[in-house]
Amino acid sequence: MNTTVPTSVYAQRRARMAAQLGANGIALIPTAPERQRNRDSDFLFRHDSYFYYLTGFTEPNAWLVVTGDGRSTLFCQPKDLEREIWDGYRLGPEAAVGALGVNAAFPVSELDAQLPKLLENQETVWFPFATHTGLEQRVAGWLNQVRARVRYGALCPEQQRDLCAVLDEMRLVKDAHEQDIMRRASAISARAHVRAMQTSARMLREGRDVREYHLDAELLHEFRAGGSQYPAYGSIVAAGANACVLHYRADVAPVRAGELVLIDAGCELDGYASDITRTFPADGKFTGPQRALYDIVLASQEAAAAATRQGARFTDPHEAAVKVLAQGMLDVGLLDRDKVGSLEDVIEQRAYFPFYMHRTGHWLGMDVHDAGSYVEPGQAGEVSERRDPLSGEVIKNRPSRILQPGMVLTIEPGIYVRPGVGVPEQFHNIGIRIEDDAIVTATGCDLITRGVPVKADEIEALMRG
Repeated sequence: MNTTVPTSVYAQRRARMAAQLGANGIALIPTAPERQRNRDSDFLFRHDSYFYYLTGFTEPNAWLVVTGDGRSTLFCQPKDLEREIWDGYRLGPEAAVGALGVNAAFPVSELDAQLPKLLENQETVWFPFATHTGLEQRVAGWLNQVRARVRYGALCPEQQRDLCAVLDEMRLVKDAHEQDIMRRASAISARAHVRAMQTSARMLREGRDVREYHLDAELLHEFRAGGSQYPAYGSIVAAGANACVLHYRADVAPVRAGELVLIDAGCELDGYASDITRTFPADGKFTGPQRALYDIVLASQEAAAAATRQGARFTDPHEAAVKVLAQGMLDVGLLDRDKVGSLEDVIEQRAYFPFYMHRTGHWLGMDVHDAGSYVEPGQAGEVSERRDPLSGEVIKNRPSRILQPGMVLTIEPGIYVRPGVGVPEQFHNIGIRIEDDAIVTATGCDLITRGVPVKADEIEALMRG
């Protein structure tokens, strides 16, 4: 259970959600299931983000039920001293009311008996669609039991609605407690990146064999030493040409002097993710071609950060980054002007795509790719069509989300150069990404992950230390 956030915060969230259910609405939210890794061993349990957002409760095998009048009921594992010897402390339903601030709590073994009673005489049942395997079938089973009582005057809910739509909007703007946790997670992750950078340079100076897994180990050490529970996602530690694989995972490849290392890694702290990418020279000194591309990516990130502010669209940072990246590719000869034309042509035809093939950011929060629509809700009906110049696919455009203070997103442009016909050889196998986490403010954005240097000169100075 998260003890860093007052239970009143979760109660307020439940109340906000309940107000959107309708007077005769009821919401069902399960936590994540435990999953077996292999024989006699489970994967480390991680709660469901929606459930945790409303409860702060981290035990498995639990459900939350909230009705439109604001009443909340928790179903959780009962106290069991024998199981607690093996698996750890359980809160239990008797203590849950006081500890979590819910109105009632039952052993989870009573779920099937209690749910039909709670569903009876409600009009709309809300639950997260397409997030829990088998949930729809369980709801159908409970509703069938309610229908069996209609001859006795029971009313069965006639509507089923997706609770994700309500909770995604709530989760999109982070409150002060959430921002504080994310800042602390970012500080831990920044220290981990610094540690990995310095370890790489030191081991190479000492003439030691350096592998990607050595640097991954440094990240994991700092994550746990800082108090985080686990990595927010599988860490990417990509040496040399591996940096051109976007979702590469840390493996056994050697880390060599003269090559770049791309690390995309962040910890999860008290249910919230951080997400940082840095690219650095393995031995602490950029070569000329590496520095040329690195400075382009950094300039594009600065342009994107400047475009991240209250009232801007979510797509504005991406468009700002693409403009700088495309111009830089033209300037260094990565793109041939005689073949691709002007900057405007490059952007219109997406000629930069072979070297920059992803978006510049995503929402960040409890999930590393966090909940929340990227379309402005009030303008979802404003649809235009365009034909993608590369795929020929017809794409429907809707107005992008307008940024508000408290929204958190990543800013992560990059350049990835695989060898190919017409690609200048000095840039072959160079992959660069720079990623920071940004909280939108009333005056711009706050980059909360800059505890690890980002300018090339500062990275080189750090790695000399």
